[in-house]
Amino acid sequence: MYSVNVPVPGRVRTLANELHPELVGFDSVRDDHSCLLKRLGDADHVAALQQRAHRALEGAPAVEARITGIDYFEEPPLGSAPVVYLAVESPGLESIHRDLTDSFDTVSGLEGPDYVPHVTLARGGDVSTARRLADRDVDPITWTVSELEFWDGSYRLPVSRVSLPA
Repeated sequence: MYSVNVPVPGRVRTLANELHPELVGFDSVRDDHSCLLKRLGDADHVAALQQRAHRALEGAPAVEARITGIDYFEEPPLGSAPVVYLAVESPGLESIHRDLTDSFDTVSGLEGPDYVPHVTLARGGDVSTARRLADRDVDPITWTVSELEFWDGSYRLPVSRVSLPA
């Protein structure tokens, strides 16, 4: 599965690492942190998929994003529950997501009108622990999203980047 992801600055990774001791009780704790912008699907020819995504991103500006706190999905549409995440507020990312949904199918319950920008920290644990984490205050982190990554989910690696404005 290929996707377009938003790389996060070191300050966001530092916050995620600081929260790590409180996440060890979850089934899966993320080591790599980014914000999924849009799943693109599988492809026989990655270059063609990237070209299609580049066309959809044409004219997309650099945008502001802000970590506003910790939250969780109690019952996510896919995968183990709950999912604890850093909440990302960004009307600009939501707009770019909508542009990408014009060119790529959406995953029901996750994308389109259901899209919630976030940085996953952990999943598959106790809901009361997720709730306790969500009650914790964190200092907001604001940054400018000036590039996006094309991500190969099979190898869990970025395959290329695109600068914004595109």
